[in-house]
Amino acid sequence: MVKIIADSTCDLSREIIDKYDITIIPLSIIMGDKSYYDGTEITPDEIYRWADANRTTPKTAAVSAQMVLDIISRYKDREVIFFGISSKMSSTCDVVRCVAVEAGFDNVKVVDSRNLSTGIGLQIVRACEMARAGCTQDEIIEAVSKERDSVCASFVVDTLTYLARGGRCSQVTALIGNMLGLKPEIVVKDGEMHVGKKYRGTPSKVILKYVKDMEQKLVNADPGLVFITHSGCKPDIVSKVREYLTGLGHFTNIAETRAGGVISSHCGPGTLGVLFYQEEKNEQTC
Repeated sequence: MVKIIADSTCDLSREIIDKYDITIIPLSIIMGDKSYYDGTEITPDEIYRWADANRTTPKTAAVSAQMVLDIISRYKDREVIFFGISSKMSSTCDVVRCVAVEAGFDNVKVVDSRNLSTGIGLQIVRACEMARAGCTQDEIIEAVSKERDSVCASFVVDTLTYLARGGRCSQVTALIGNMLGLKPEIVVKDGEMHVGKKYRGTPSKVILKYVKDMEQKLVNADPGLVFITHSGCKPDIVSKVREYLTGLGHFTNIAETRAGGVISSHCGPGTLGVLFYQEEKNEQTC
């Protein structure tokens, strides 16, 4: 069976990772003069405490070439597909591709997800289901790549502070935005992040408004899976989003995941996204 490997920015839950036997290669989070592996050596809450204490945002780095080599070496006798964060956001896909080529591992192929967080996760789950059905490496890559631009990935940011610290918006914009209570929607399109709608209000009202604004897309989405992915929202807010999605009577699987360290470093606490395939897909066969 085809082996699926991904980087840690896919933000999949341990339950899903274990279910499909997905191997995760962590990116690095650099805090001051120390580096930590995402998901194994540091938690998002520890990152928030450090960032607030130092009034800066940790730097993040692509996967380690040595770790990539160590991991793909375990699967010399299997077809391997690696899914990575958008190449417009990180050099991770290039690192894996170069390591595989230099090591002569022709069995390893790289898929640039052109996405982040569970926008990658959706593609991984689809690939895993196809692998379980006996599809080949090429069949999986062809199908997932064809549907890649149908992934609807967006999220609402509770504070602009972390985006400003990471250079994704100016300090002045963040200051004014926070003073006005603006909470922007960030949409992933063509492998990059873009600002969508701008909301104002309490976190609960803003997030529910954001989700309800997508209702038409949601009721026409692939019903097999929708992700609620957040960077540390209050449980009652997440519950309300789940209740709303359940009330649509459309989705057979509503999965909640917590964003990992890399995504959390850039978006900050209180961020929440609902991610899905934009339109229903026919079941993949091979």
